[in-house]
Amino acid sequence: MAGPMKFHSRLILGIEQYVSAELVAKVLTASGCDVFITTLDLEQTRTSLLLSDIDQFVPLDRFNWIGTTSFAHSKEDALKTVRSLRRAHGIEVFKLDVRPADNLPHNAQTVEAAQELLNEGCAVMPFILPDIQVARELERMGCCALRIMAAPVASGRGLVDPKSLRQVLDAVSIPVIIEGGLGSPAQVAQAMEMGAAAVLVNTAVAQAPDPVRMAEAMKHAVLAGRLAAAQRRDAPVAAAG
Repeated sequence: MAGPMKFHSRLILGIEQYVSAELVAKVLTASGCDVFITTLDLEQTRTSLLLSDIDQFVPLDRFNWIGTTSFAHSKEDALKTVRSLRRAHGIEVFKLDVRPADNLPHNAQTVEAAQELLNEGCAVMPFILPDIQVARELERMGCCALRIMAAPVASGRGLVDPKSLRQVLDAVSIPVIIEGGLGSPAQVAQAMEMGAAAVLVNTAVAQAPDPVRMAEAMKHAVLAGRLAAAQRRDAPVAAAG
């Protein structure tokens, strides 16, 4: 669950890096995702696909739509992006990213932005560095899920600090999505086996020699990791699915 939405797939794919609408459609289909992520580039420095072009290859109305502020470098950028997406598309669920020049989540600005968006009635899934106190604060505020950075975005380094990730997973009761730097199906399976509710991947699929096959591989990695998590003796999770 994320706010008013119920997701069936535990794999979420970012699509900001694609230049082919047909390839986006094939990747989403192969992955089994039921989430479609859209955003705005306030600086207008990136090539973006038209939603109408993607809809020619896969019906977008079959997806749960989530907005993202993945290009936001400040709290102000993030808030402006969310408000624009709400006006344009009526989106109510948002991946909240505030990543300054170092491209790492800025926890303090993220908390501030989350509070404003929650006050405006949005369902918020903030992206943060692993920090128990910040995670608990965001849960207390009413965020519907948390997104925890495994490694720097697009680094492919995997779970660089499993202990910190596990501590956050154990500290909150809302769903925790692990993302950032998941560069292979093996790393995705590891994140799911740890107990993540879901994973989000982008570069590992978009930059693969065959993105469609990699998307399918990620789908199976999520299932394998989820099944393995159900067998862990130290921290049992809900029935796999």
